[in-house]
Order: sequence, then structure tokens, then C-alpha cells
Amino acid sequence: MKVSTIVRTALSLGVSASILAYSPVSSAADPIVIGFSQSTLNHPWRVAQTEGNEKYAAEHYKDVKLIVTDGQNNASKQTSDVEALMAQGIKVLMISPLTSQALTPVVKEAMDHGIKVVTLDRRVNTPVTVHVGPEDLPIGRLAGEYIAKQLNGQGQIIEIGGTAGASVAIDRDKGFREAIAKYPGLKVIAFQNCDFLREPAMKFMEDQIQRFKPGEIKAVYAHNDEMALGAVQALQAAGRLDGVAVVGIDGQNNAIQAVADGKMSATFIYPFVAPEGIQTAYKVAKGESVPSEIKLKSTMITKDNASQYIGKGF
Repeated sequence: MKVSTIVRTALSLGVSASILAYSPVSSAADPIVIGFSQSTLNHPWRVAQTEGNEKYAAEHYKDVKLIVTDGQNNASKQTSDVEALMAQGIKVLMISPLTSQALTPVVKEAMDHGIKVVTLDRRVNTPVTVHVGPEDLPIGRLAGEYIAKQLNGQGQIIEIGGTAGASVAIDRDKGFREAIAKYPGLKVIAFQNCDFLREPAMKFMEDQIQRFKPGEIKAVYAHNDEMALGAVQALQAAGRLDGVAVVGIDGQNNAIQAVADGKMSATFIYPFVAPEGIQTAYKVAKGESVPSEIKLKSTMITKDNASQYIGKGF
């Protein structure tokens, strides 16, 4: 059953959507209980990550009971979710934390209680059993270098950040700033965190279009494709898209198509850690040895190779 179906069913029954239980098979006498604390399900990348791991567990791990929770983009809610999962006797906690610092205490508590912890894509500020995900610093650097090349080292850039305090947003910004610092002619003239969501990014871009004259904005670097597409919408509506290099991250199908169509300059395939998340959690639950970090490969998509990736995103 898909996450969206679970949510609708829970709500229709008047049940809180904070804790959504999913058990592939109930025949096992003592199933391995794995909890998956998702930071939010309001974004297609997050839904793809959750449903990908959920589907794999249902098809391959008949001895697993997977319990999924939705933090609803709220760190306090996600903390409560983890506490509830711990109370249900989970053996392993899979978590994609909304922000690093806010989720650190409850993750540390889980580790202290002997619960193995697998962080997916985002990190916390305390040791965990294993982290699985792509590397964000290199992606940020590549995005910076790409924009520098597109602008010949000269021009003003709008940066649209993700969720303040999220490790991915911190690293995507840091890597990007490190790269463009080598080019004195490049300057970030506006920055705002837009929580990885399209509408806030579009509104922010509309404000910048009013603030800066035509030709003053040469590039937009967004921490994900949803925000990049929001920027494209705003620029296109204002007749200002031509001559602006828009770069995103994630590899959404509509973003890949936008690159192929010349509306975006580049995006990066950002693996959504499925099924690698549940595969790793299962190994940990079975006592198998795993490395402390599992790095997943990312790929840059430009107009030169976009046709190869159309329909292969999410």
C-alpha cells in the first residue's frame, strides 16, 4: 500500500496521521520491527523515498514490520514520532531528520537505548550506526563551478536555500559558496530559505524580479528542483527567463524535461536512498557488518545529456 493511501485511510477513520503503521506480512511470530521517521511527505522526492523503501520491504523482507511516520515538516512533531516509534519496540530506526540539531537529542536517546540508527540523506550531530546518502558538498561545488563557467566568471546570482538547519541545505550552500569564491566577478545578491517548496521559491523570485532590473540577474541556484521550477515559473511569467541560468538539484522528471527544453540549465540526479535505506536497516537488524557511511553517486544533467534521463527521475 502506498504512503498516500495510508494517509487517506488513517484520516478517513479519524486516526492521527502522525503514526502510520505498515506491515508487509503478519505471519512471522516475531517480526523485525523497523521504524522510519520521515521528515515530511509534502514533497515528491520524500514520497519517492518513502514509497521506494516501503515497496522493497513488502516484496523482499517478509519478516519485517515497517512503521512509517510523517514529521509534517515540523521538528517537534518528528521528535515525538521517534519517541513513539521507540515505545513500539523498534529494533532499528531509519530517519531522515528535518534539521540536524533539533533531531540530535532524540537520535542520541535511541542510540543510548541500544536502538540501531540509520540516517538517510540528512545527518544529525551525534554518532549513528550508519549514514546512507549522496554527498551534498561536492554537488554544491559542482553547481558553483558550472554556473561560473556559464557566466564566464562574471554576474549576479540569486540563491534559493532549502530548510534552515538541514544538513543538505547547509552543505549545498557551503559547497556552492566555496566554488564561486574563486571568481571575484560572481556575487550572490539575494538569498532566502524556502523549505525546498515551489510556491515560497516562486514568491521569493517574484520579489527579486521587482527588485532587480532586466539583465541584473544572471543565474539562479536553487537547493532543489521544486524551488528551481518555481523560479522558472516566476521568470517566465515576467518575460525574464532568457539569459538566466537556473540550476536545481534532485533530478525530478519535470526538471529533467525543463533542462532538455532549455528552461533550466542543469540539475543533479540525487538518489532518494531507496531501496538502499531499508536494505541497510535490514542488514543492521540481522547483525550484519556495514560501513559507517554508504555514499550514493550523483550525476549532473545538462542539455548535453538530458535526453538520456527523460522519464528516469521521479
